[in-house]
Amino acid sequence: MNEKNLPAAESSAFDEEKKALFEAYNKSTHLFGRIASVITLVLLLGVPFVIGGYLGTSPDLKAAGSGFLAIGLVWFVSCIAEWLVYTPMLGAGGGYLAFITGNLINMKIPCAVNARDIVGVKAGTPENEIISTLSIATSSLVTILVLAVGVALLIPLQPLLQSPTLAPAFDNVVPALFGAMAYKYFRKNLDIAALPLLIMSLLFILVPGLISSTSFMILPSGALAILLAWLKYKKTGGSGK
Repeated sequence: MNEKNLPAAESSAFDEEKKALFEAYNKSTHLFGRIASVITLVLLLGVPFVIGGYLGTSPDLKAAGSGFLAIGLVWFVSCIAEWLVYTPMLGAGGGYLAFITGNLINMKIPCAVNARDIVGVKAGTPENEIISTLSIATSSLVTILVLAVGVALLIPLQPLLQSPTLAPAFDNVVPALFGAMAYKYFRKNLDIAALPLLIMSLLFILVPGLISSTSFMILPSGALAILLAWLKYKKTGGSGK
């Protein structure tokens, strides 16, 4: 029987049961997600020391610290910005999977957003949590499969992959992917998207060095979009017209 056809008392009990199941799901997700995150960090940080121990040497911690300070502060801000922006979109399970497996901008986020749009769920709902987790898990498995095939065929395909004819295509995969995805959102909220898009485009054209700090630039562009949305809300009184 459909939930909408249930009597009021049964519908309320059904909602409570669904809420309890989702809370139990979220609890287990956070448990396994934190365990997997710790294991991943240990493996990432431990590999240089294991290799060094095997080869009878060790990493130069002073040099590593200097290198980290040179770029670490910028990436630290970028990591916080990505966590604040992407976690509400992905939910708990999708967030853990995406941040552990990587490739958020050019693979996991487009996959999750596209899956959400196909199913027709909204961000922040239990349905979005499930869809995001399933889509990112599938994306991760497909990535592993593609990488395995790619490694196996790397030598035979090397002349093709290094062809000057294909070089422009490889350089524009991410812009093409996000341009196509962003268009439908920009079209729906052109009055909010136009100014941040114009300002960021001019900045990247005038200061090409900012292209390497795209994640960091999410902060000012996102803040501007939020400000414009708030001004629109105040002007229309929440009607959105």
